[in-house]
Parts: sequence; structure tokens; C-alpha cells
Amino acid sequence: MEVQHRISGDALAAAAERSIEGLERHLTLLAPESQDSAQRILTSTPNRARAYGIDPPFHVACRYNRTMSRPQICIVTPALASANNGNWQTANRWSQILNVRFRVALVNQWQGEPADALLALHARRSADSIQRWASDKPGHPLAVVLTGTDLYRDIHVDRQAQRSLVLADRLVVLHEGAVEDLPAQHRAKAVICFQSTTARRPLVKTAQHLRCVMVGHLREEKAPQTYFEAVRRLARRHDILLDHIGAALDPALGDAAQALQHSCPQYRWLGALPHDTTRGRIQGAHILVHTSHMEGGAHVVMEAIRSGTPVLATRISGNVGMLGADYAGYFEPGDSECLAALIERCRNNPAMLDGLNRQCVDRAPLFEPKREQAALLALLEDMLAKHR
Repeated sequence: MEVQHRISGDALAAAAERSIEGLERHLTLLAPESQDSAQRILTSTPNRARAYGIDPPFHVACRYNRTMSRPQICIVTPALASANNGNWQTANRWSQILNVRFRVALVNQWQGEPADALLALHARRSADSIQRWASDKPGHPLAVVLTGTDLYRDIHVDRQAQRSLVLADRLVVLHEGAVEDLPAQHRAKAVICFQSTTARRPLVKTAQHLRCVMVGHLREEKAPQTYFEAVRRLARRHDILLDHIGAALDPALGDAAQALQHSCPQYRWLGALPHDTTRGRIQGAHILVHTSHMEGGAHVVMEAIRSGTPVLATRISGNVGMLGADYAGYFEPGDSECLAALIERCRNNPAMLDGLNRQCVDRAPLFEPKREQAALLALLEDMLAKHR
């Protein structure tokens, strides 16, 4: 047969519903070798196209040829797959979202590769790529995504990070309060893009005990010591179980976690786990505990909300911007006594847990994939249109 990588005509026709836009969108997701085959089908005679279950007018072929020269977007992220953290999850998900309309390259440093626009995570850690782009491709679209360490530390003290703000055409922030956290002269560049994740079915959870889970690599910004101290305060509550997921990026914190699980059997340090396994742990817990004192919009908070698991979190801008100003599950950063008391209230008073869950359900639509996709596509298309 002439076409070796034959696409399913029935599936393609059903997905596209004989719509030119739907057909075009479906074809851009095919593997390159299948794209070649599909292009041969589309540019051949209508009768041959119909033989494969496709009935496009001839001008679809012309439009499909244009999709093969889609703009190239380069996403720079210091954290690649091996980091197994929220920044990698964001970059990887965005590359898939943008691939619907653009060609996307995902790199940890831009070194002059062909691209029409640059989307860089981290004002400080991606500063070299940002400055090289501005120098080598002046006037080409440049968006900088601001993380928690950018917003709440680096842009106030680090010249490289401050330079990134100046060079950027757009500053992408991940929660609704972050615009006001920017220096006033840069707020007009800000674009809010709530992150997203798939929804998981809420589970029926046992009443025999309360299980908490904290998710975050063991490092200073995540403040795991607050969780450790809360565990000690709850040592006599054998009906409260406290799990902890994350790699020991700070070896001293890893040693502390090891010692704690020996002295407090209710506490388990599970180390780093695959992302899907971690989501399952969040889904199965009664509560997600989030002790960070610096966040730009925590992945795990969003994942808990979309899994039917309420959150106890520090009252910091990154958490309030996701959970809402009136959320009832906050404690001040470092306040292990308040955290322990909140956990006990959730165990002793089921109405407390139910109330937190209702508040999370109300916030869940903010983190739907279609909302994030619309914001990202609008951002890139707007920047590219202004560049033309």
C-alpha cells in the first residue's frame, strides 16, 4: 500500500465531524511519520481522500500545509523530568497544550535554536537564556513565568532576575494575588494563568483514622520542619496518621525525617514517588498539608482540590491566591501549634473537614484544563500577532 502509516479514517472523520478546524487540529497531534502520510492523502484527489474515510474540500490541503509551518515555541525550564517537581510538571503540561497550535521545544537552556517565541520559567534561573534571546532576537516575543522564589525573593534582591523582568514582554503569574506582589512598574505586563490538572473522583475515606499527607521535596522553602513539629505535637494521637512524600534535597532534613519516623510511628517519610503514585496518595488522604513559606502557585494544592482532598496551608500569597481569602484552613508560616490544632479539629469534628471540602469544590473550576489552555494560547497568539 502506498501509505504505510495509514490513519484511521473513521476515527478521524468522527473526531473532526467533517469540520475543517477539527480535522486540522487532529492532524497536528499525529506523529511526524503519520503527518507525512496524512499530507499525501489530503493533497491527493478527493476520491483518494474519501477512500481513507476523509471527505475534505481541496482547500483543506492548503490549510494543512500551513499547519506544517506552525510557529516554533521554545519553553525553557531549569527543571527537566529528572527533577520530578512542580516546575517540570508545568513545563511538560504546557508543551502538550501549546502543541495543539504550535511546534514546541522543551529545553533547560536556549542556545540559539530556531524559535519564534520564548517562554521561560524562572526569572533568575533562566536569566542567561532570557538575556541571550533579547540580544540575539530583539523584538521577538518573550514571556517569563514567575515562580514563588522569583516573586517572593529573587526579583527583590537578584540583579539577573530584575533584568529578566525588564526584558520580558509578558510576566506570567500563577495565582490571582500575584499581580499585586510584582513591583508596580512591571504590573502592566502581568498575565494570570491558573495551572490545571485532571479531576479525580473523590474517594470514600475511612472513619477509623485521619490520614494527612505532605508533598514536597525536603528543602528550606517548603518548611518541612513545621510539619515535623506538628507530628511531635500529635504523637499521642494514634488515630492520626501523617505521611510525607519528597526527596531529601537538603540531607540534614532527610536525616531529621528518618529520625522522626523512628520516634513517631504515625509518621512515614515515603521519599520521592512517581507523579501518578503521588496523586493517588493525595486522592486517598483526608487532608493535604502544605507548609511552604514561599510559593508562586503550588501544584500539589491544585491537585488536592481536583481530587476531593481538602487542604491545610500556610497563609501566604501563593496559597491565598489559589484557595481564596476566606478559606478556613490556614495557619501562619512556621506555626506548628496551629497546624496541629487544625489537624485535631479535622479529626474530632467531621463538620470542619466537610466545610473545607466544600470550599475546595467551589475553587476547583479555576484549575480546569480548558481554562489554562485558553489562557496560554491567547498569550502566545497575542504576542506573535503583535510581532508580525
